[in-house]
Amino acid sequence: MSKHVIVIGAVALGPKAACRYKRLCPDAKVTMIDQAPRISYGGCGIPYFVSGEVNTVVDLQSTPYHIVRDAAFFKTNKDVDVLINTRATSIDREAKTVSIENVLTGEKEVLSYDELVIATGSKPNMPPFEGINLKGITPATNLEEAEIIKNAIAGGDVSNAVVVGAGFIGLEMAVAFADMWGINTSVVELQSQVLPGFMPESLAKMAQADLENHDVNVYLEESVVRFEGVDGKVTKVITNKREIEADLVILAVGVSPNTDIAVKAGIECDKRGAILVNDHFQTSDPSIYSGGDCVTIPNLVTGKLGYYPLGSMANRQGRIIGTNLAGGDASMAGGIGSWCVKLFDMSCSGAGLTLEQALANDFDAISVHVEQMDRAHFFPEKALMSLQIVVDRPTRRILGMQGMNEFGDALTARINAVVPLITSHATIDDVSNLEVVYSPPFSSAMDIVNAVANVADNVLSGQNKYMDPAQFEKCWAERDCGEYYFIDTRLAGGAKDMCEAYPEHWHNIPNEEISARINEIPKDKQVVMICNTGLRSYEAMLLASELGIENIKASAGGMGAQKKLNAKI
Repeated sequence: MSKHVIVIGAVALGPKAACRYKRLCPDAKVTMIDQAPRISYGGCGIPYFVSGEVNTVVDLQSTPYHIVRDAAFFKTNKDVDVLINTRATSIDREAKTVSIENVLTGEKEVLSYDELVIATGSKPNMPPFEGINLKGITPATNLEEAEIIKNAIAGGDVSNAVVVGAGFIGLEMAVAFADMWGINTSVVELQSQVLPGFMPESLAKMAQADLENHDVNVYLEESVVRFEGVDGKVTKVITNKREIEADLVILAVGVSPNTDIAVKAGIECDKRGAILVNDHFQTSDPSIYSGGDCVTIPNLVTGKLGYYPLGSMANRQGRIIGTNLAGGDASMAGGIGSWCVKLFDMSCSGAGLTLEQALANDFDAISVHVEQMDRAHFFPEKALMSLQIVVDRPTRRILGMQGMNEFGDALTARINAVVPLITSHATIDDVSNLEVVYSPPFSSAMDIVNAVANVADNVLSGQNKYMDPAQFEKCWAERDCGEYYFIDTRLAGGAKDMCEAYPEHWHNIPNEEISARINEIPKDKQVVMICNTGLRSYEAMLLASELGIENIKASAGGMGAQKKLNAKI
């Protein structure tokens, strides 16, 4: 006899699980429930709808063939019954029933199930700021909120926007406001960098520079105190450091599992409310499955449980759940939280741990930074890519990789290539020898993903006495202390401007002249060598070391990295 499967939640994981199950068991009965009027949409596309890059909100709810995924679509095309505007209020696990209520009429009903899927996703964090209920303050997590935001902007009601939170959604919304609409935009972030927890310090500074170069005000280590308004509408954001004019405020301070119904039903959850599941995505009740933003899964680098509210993760897990509902044996060991985000000129991406996270998890880790063209250096269309790899020193195991580039698809191609190596506990030797496709319009013969592993190998062996871009910036800021001696190893033409601007501090000794001019290099100071990208300065450092200069370092990324940092240099 066919089963009745109830799916609570109909945005990402829910529809994927329902449709996969129906494909495998066409005679089964599936009922999908969602409290919203619109279902099965691409929530990650909301910033691009607000910007105007996606024309209508319906586009986010449509199939690749331009059919709207509404309740009628699921009934006609998938034979899945959908109850919209319907809230699941409780689960009776012993009776195997779900109590539901129509949010428009108040009508109540109890449905029986054989197996259940909790796909209620996440909810935006709403800190108890004074004035948070003023009109014009909103998250940006569903289509209804997206339409309100877009209509306010299109109606000319927004001149000043403030985004609270510098994570993915916050930065994407800031870009949408400033780039497409020319709105005066500010980002307020409690942490000391943008993309906290995802980007290392130097790359985060590059991302911040991209925002500020496009007139987005970025206020770090700053907390919201309250919101002020006139006639019930927000007009100001008051932080612990300043007042910011605001007609619109986006709350983007993270999300939490939307799992109250699971907690009340006695399903095992962690302290934050994320549901505990096995690798088949069964909960502590084997008749109930869950995934996506609702659950916690193992981090394949640390072995600890992690929380990954990502649309891609939800879709993959939904398919696994659908397979297992049909009697299959699909599983997922865990994840590492691979991600990407598009800013203005630059895109950012990463996977695994940052150096800070690796150290916090008791790895004896290092990271190295490389600047290299994403295509052959002689190819006309190219960009200087920034890439960092995080490595466990004793085992040489790859723990993570992060990067930035003008061409986001070129960057994500490199990150995607390394993801399976991170999850399989591969070493930098595997990355160094990784076979990647090569043709001048797409990559270099020695691709940057190989090069960054080679640099890590040189650092671990002690051959490369390394200084990362953020460290160089700090040393340069302290140049008057007399402890540093900066050498530009480029040819005279490349070093000319800096030598003229800083004659007391900036010294030009090209690679080709190191041997002849070795006596000019002091032995009682920290010698710092720099070039365009770090390659020439590394080679010059090796030569100078052979000739007796011991206290010497090469600046990784060179002037290319410093320019991306907007360093005062």
